[in-house]
Amino acid sequence: MDAFTAGILQRIKNAEQDLHRAIESGDEFLAEVEQSELEDLQRLAAEHGVDPVLGTHRSAA
Repeated sequence: MDAFTAGILQRIKNAEQDLHRAIESGDEFLAEVEQSELEDLQRLAAEHGVDPVLGTHRSAA
């Protein structure tokens, strides 16, 4: 796994954890911010062929 893939997957994992904490604490504003961050990271991953669910990178062959 290359550095970009590992980095984006870690950032997605962190954003998911932060989102769950915000929801659990009842902070609606922070939950919205974290949801937006998570969606941006997932979009970025998809644009670069990284599947955040599987944790894999699809090369453009």
